[in-house]
Amino acid sequence: MDIKKYMNKLGQQARAASRELNRANTGQKNDALLAIADAIETRSAELLAANKKDMDAGKKNGLDEALLDRLALNDERISGMAEGIHQIVALPDPVGEITNLNYRPSGIQVGKMRVPLGVIGIIYESRPNVTADAAALCLKSGNAAILRGGSEAQHSNQAIAKCIHDGLEKAGLDKAAVQVVETTDRAAVGELITMKDYVDVIVPRGGKGLIERISADARIPVIKHLHGVCHVYIDDDANLHQAISVAFNSKTQRYGTCNTMETLLVSQTVAEDVLPELGKMYIDEGVELRGCAITQEILPGIKAATEEDWDEEYLAPILSIRVVDGFAEAVEHIHKHSSGHTETIMTENITIARQFMMEVDSSSVMINASTRFADGFEYGLGAEIGISTDKIHVRGPVGLEGLTSQKYIVIGDGHIRT
Repeated sequence: MDIKKYMNKLGQQARAASRELNRANTGQKNDALLAIADAIETRSAELLAANKKDMDAGKKNGLDEALLDRLALNDERISGMAEGIHQIVALPDPVGEITNLNYRPSGIQVGKMRVPLGVIGIIYESRPNVTADAAALCLKSGNAAILRGGSEAQHSNQAIAKCIHDGLEKAGLDKAAVQVVETTDRAAVGELITMKDYVDVIVPRGGKGLIERISADARIPVIKHLHGVCHVYIDDDANLHQAISVAFNSKTQRYGTCNTMETLLVSQTVAEDVLPELGKMYIDEGVELRGCAITQEILPGIKAATEEDWDEEYLAPILSIRVVDGFAEAVEHIHKHSSGHTETIMTENITIARQFMMEVDSSSVMINASTRFADGFEYGLGAEIGISTDKIHVRGPVGLEGLTSQKYIVIGDGHIRT
């Protein structure tokens, strides 16, 4: 296969489809989405069979447990894909929304209209549900999509792609509005991230290595986050029962996700009240603990945390714990080691909570809630195309509005400038 020729063909088809989508109304887009959701649910057996091929190959090739967890589909995850699409259908269509329309002294009206970005290239690893999420978000926001999943999920992604194409056809929309790259040749990625004539933005989802490579080599704007080093800080004034529950959930609800807590910070005044119970819970759950010197005194037998541990995204049942001398030291630790993804404070002190919200510079900052809520589905976005830790043009979970831009519109009645 001539990869350059193949990818350019996808790009040309996507650009043409994006113009058609720009003319589609909300009803047409929603009809396509409902048809896609229906196809995913009715073909669940086919999706599971395709996923089994990927899982068997993954185990044979030695994929670790975190990657296998990301790769796996089951009835619950398939239902979740369909439910995410239904939530997107229920959301307002941002395309065409006009805001801030005001008269100027000259008599003209000036405002802003929300418009699609155009063609979005999405590169991701392992998780086949991204295929459905990304397709639905791009479709509702009026963007054509070129999706390039990891080779480890090839069978699953192509099975989901068939559901997407059937839904588009039923709604009378161009199948090229969502194209899933069929080749596993890595050269396809190199082409996709440099096709300036056809692709408007790239969204990489995967490990730090993949995202660093895409960011370095792309000739197209990139929406990204490199990794998720998320923190929970248990403050002096925390409700300790809640703190233990939230800290446990933040780590153990699911290990292989970017919004999983990797470092627990505990104020010294409550450390001896919290860590013995919480440490036992983690150990009983099979979590390996690595702690600072004070933590090791409270939890004898755990490993010493190294300086590298504070910067590590484990994506595994491993947790670093540090006892800090109160709020200021906790925030300083976060400033130094956070990836800018998600941080939580456990406190009943509203002044400290507000200070934490103001001082911590991450895309999601939480009070008394698990870091696992940092997710487009949980935020009511229906699904997310990724999480951005950049500050331009979108930050945090990227939903419909994050996949659009704005243009100025001017309304006159024969006005001329004098």
